[in-house]
Amino acid sequence: MTTGRIVREGVSRAELARMAEDQFGTWIKGVVDVSRGIMAVGGDLHADDEAALLADGSRQQDLWGINLYPLESGSDWIEFDSMINIRPGRGNRSRGVDDEESRTRILEVVRNLVPSE
Repeated sequence: MTTGRIVREGVSRAELARMAEDQFGTWIKGVVDVSRGIMAVGGDLHADDEAALLADGSRQQDLWGINLYPLESGSDWIEFDSMINIRPGRGNRSRGVDDEESRTRILEVVRNLVPSE
């Protein structure tokens, strides 16, 4: 089992691509903390990235699962799809991120941590 690596200062797309090769080929799982502006990447499951952030002090309600395709560009490089996103009590009934404000905040955090190359 691979646990997530917390990204606080940034990570390159090239590094994400190397990590992806070791796991799923062209993509990598990640979990974004929209409150703290950090993310975890590289866990075998989104739950592994989530656990790394929770152990680091994140709150579950601030965490959203994504998939990153570091070799893609534009909107194709990020996918909002994770079992941890299903939260009927908070109005999110899908594996996606139904709230546009939450999606926007996730994109902001990812853009801050993964510079365009």
